[in-house]
Amino acid sequence: MAAFWHHYRAHVMKKIVFLLFGHFFLLLGIIGIFIPVLPTTPFLLLTAGCFLKGSERLYRWLTEHRVFGSFLHNYITHRAVTVKARIKAVVFLWTGISVSIIFFTDSIGLRIFLGFIAVAVTIHLFLLKTCKD
Repeated sequence: MAAFWHHYRAHVMKKIVFLLFGHFFLLLGIIGIFIPVLPTTPFLLLTAGCFLKGSERLYRWLTEHRVFGSFLHNYITHRAVTVKARIKAVVFLWTGISVSIIFFTDSIGLRIFLGFIAVAVTIHLFLLKTCKD
């Protein structure tokens, strides 16, 4: 009987850890929507993986979410984005990076670094396949 409770507690603790990490990654992914240096997609994929291991209900909520659901499905299944999502991402990215470079930093090194990130993310977005809206 003791072995059962030990296994049960370990299982519950594992689920709790996955849920905590899932919520943490979701928060980072949402912040990444507004802060271009923070990548949204990897954090949403990590969230999906953690929710898959921690809670079927939260995984279903995320994959059926009106904003994130189709994006995650397209990315996971087809490694693709819609034209609309690509355009929004590039506009947000370059707007955020430009504002950061112009108003928030005087360091030439940091400006170059931010520019490098913007170029790298833009290239990544355009290397992904395009799927229908």
